[in-house]
Amino acid sequence: MNLEQLQREIEFEEGVILEVYLDHLKLPTVGCGHLILKSDPEYGCEVGTTITQDRSDELFKKDIQVTIDDCKKIYPDWDDMDEQVKLVCANMCFQLGYPRYSKFKKTIQHIKDKNYSEAAEEMQRSRWYTQTQNRANRLIERMKNVAT
Repeated sequence: MNLEQLQREIEFEEGVILEVYLDHLKLPTVGCGHLILKSDPEYGCEVGTTITQDRSDELFKKDIQVTIDDCKKIYPDWDDMDEQVKLVCANMCFQLGYPRYSKFKKTIQHIKDKNYSEAAEEMQRSRWYTQTQNRANRLIERMKNVAT
């Protein structure tokens, strides 16, 4: 998988903020969409506390690896899947996290069946679509393009 491409895409979608901020769910976040965990040194820091670019890069590298590992749990044939499909799935999984992404049962099954147009339709029917419509539209369009 082209990890550099995935990183560029996620950085575009998430942005990179070198300070603690609250995401749309009011959860403390830092860097490139990294949800601050109890195990992170940033846990409990006030909004506005700054981090270095190196720290942001370190968190992002770990988060990308977790995302890929999670995708491999969902898609046993991950390494053999279409590159664009993998980029779309990893982007969604990064944004949603494994627990929420894994609930996209119909979308996941359509992807496993290589029925990408139906996968795109299911993506559009989701609550995720209504919550992050711009990002969702970009990813759905890419999934549709794989189907053609």
